[in-house]
Amino acid sequence: MYKKNKVKVGLFGIGLQAYWDQFNGLKERLTGYLDVVAQHMAAFDTEIVNVGLVDTPQLAFDSGVVFKREDVDIIFLYVSTYALSATVLPVVKKANVPVVVLNLSPLASIDYKSFNSLNNRTAMTGEWLAHCSSCSVPEIANVFNRNKIPFYQITGMLNDDPHVWNEVQEWLDAARVARTMYYNRLGIMGNYYSGMMDIYTDLTLQCSTFGGHIEVIEVDELSDLRTSVTEKEIADKLLEIEQEFDVQDDCPPAELHRAAQTAVALDKLVHKHQLGSLAYYHKGSGNAANENTVTSVILGNSLLTGKNIPVAGEYEIKNVQAMKIMDSFGAGGSFTEYYAMDYNDDVVLMGHDGPCHPGIAEGKIKVKPLQVYHGKVGNGLSVEMSVSHGPVTLFSVVETGDGTLKFLVAEAESVSGDILEIGNTNSRYKFPIGARNFTEAWNQQGPAHHCAIGRGHIASRIKKLGAILNVLTIKVC
Repeated sequence: MYKKNKVKVGLFGIGLQAYWDQFNGLKERLTGYLDVVAQHMAAFDTEIVNVGLVDTPQLAFDSGVVFKREDVDIIFLYVSTYALSATVLPVVKKANVPVVVLNLSPLASIDYKSFNSLNNRTAMTGEWLAHCSSCSVPEIANVFNRNKIPFYQITGMLNDDPHVWNEVQEWLDAARVARTMYYNRLGIMGNYYSGMMDIYTDLTLQCSTFGGHIEVIEVDELSDLRTSVTEKEIADKLLEIEQEFDVQDDCPPAELHRAAQTAVALDKLVHKHQLGSLAYYHKGSGNAANENTVTSVILGNSLLTGKNIPVAGEYEIKNVQAMKIMDSFGAGGSFTEYYAMDYNDDVVLMGHDGPCHPGIAEGKIKVKPLQVYHGKVGNGLSVEMSVSHGPVTLFSVVETGDGTLKFLVAEAESVSGDILEIGNTNSRYKFPIGARNFTEAWNQQGPAHHCAIGRGHIASRIKKLGAILNVLTIKVC
């Protein structure tokens, strides 16, 4: 499916045509400010469609057509001076994409002494107009609200203001992730874990919210692909496993061979369907070939997750969407759930069986044999890891009772300490509001028992993505 490599940004400034003959050099000065904005954005690896200063209603209509034709993902409106809202509305209505209003003064303050010594009121007014970017923002906001157009603001300075460009970058990151999700191909293979009602989801709602395509895949197809895997392919995959993981001495060679064969088949399945993510679960009972397949997928699915193709077990479609979002933000995104409470250390232990995200592990991931997959059929190899110590974000895509989705986020720290060495992923998380308060606040929002965990504090980025997708975001801490 078609996918852009870069976010395409629509950029325009606004001014009032009547000013240009009245104040010599003002238009050129404001155009220079707009060029500064464009240069900053270019540093964020974006494709910019810059239509320049829009100073008449007709030019506004023309600019809206340009943005529509160029299929921009997001618009940044730089308010350089006072301008009529009639030079803004036609642009934004036609393009019909999220709009961020840049209310940026050229300096931290006007030099009042120098300004008042000009002794020429026309020159003084022209100088003031070069600084009055905030003047027309209320007018624009009024018109946007009356037209039911959501908008977002960044207020600050054009130069020497890191907050401004951090906010711009976060909006660009969110727009890029929205684009990624819109063109993502999600594979769903198998069926739900029977009775796990919290993870059931409306597939049409998923596509309505995120876009993308959902490909329904039979486990039989993966089992069939295993039969075509060559010994050379298995040997190459075993080398990859040895390089990526810390394979424990008690792992039987036959189990490693079985896992490598399935990992190759998974690669072939992903390539065949051009998948960007995968949710799976199959009981595996009653069919020996399928049982052999589904009990040997953990290593291959972990390798895929580390290659930006997140894989969620237990057919957790909502959570693989969360994992894909976190991975697209560069934060990782590993499958997790509550494991235990530790009131002595005021931490929550969280983890999960099945695949992990190698890119966010603390040290090398251990591969261990399990005699039983708890609650599931069969046995085989599994992975054990903790998320790297430091800031983390928990993220859940929650299906509400009113036919919508919402985002639930929490920021925490992954801390060192004892974990459960049972061949699963598990970590210790400390929350700023404490373990007890976190669990109650998180649970009160009604999430499924799974969520995605990623490195870094990225709640503000997720909130911006929610704004772009028109999804409510709740941050509990």
